[in-house]
Amino acid sequence: MSNDPITTHILDLVTGRPAIGVSIKLFEAEQYLASGVTDVDGRLANWSGSVELKSSVYKLVFSVGDYFRDQGHEPFYEDIAIAFRASDLEDHYHVPLLLSRYGYSTYRGS
Repeated sequence: MSNDPITTHILDLVTGRPAIGVSIKLFEAEQYLASGVTDVDGRLANWSGSVELKSSVYKLVFSVGDYFRDQGHEPFYEDIAIAFRASDLEDHYHVPLLLSRYGYSTYRGS
């Protein structure tokens, strides 16, 4: 488990399996912070850079277009952006993505 204050993972709801190899970028107040790629468990194990939590709005951008192309499907979504507010600096923010070709869902995980 990562010690980063912001974590994520992706589950492909059509296959029932983790989404492997999805590139993700993290922004804070529209400023690029870090990036990474999901592993065999669909989790982003480590960000490319240090992530220090501030009371701010963060955005995760999931580049899912290539993932769908690799699965043999023409993508409907190229990128999915999820913006959320982090206000408790002692807390951990886990923001999963539940994904299908024509829809997605997210929630505040633990």
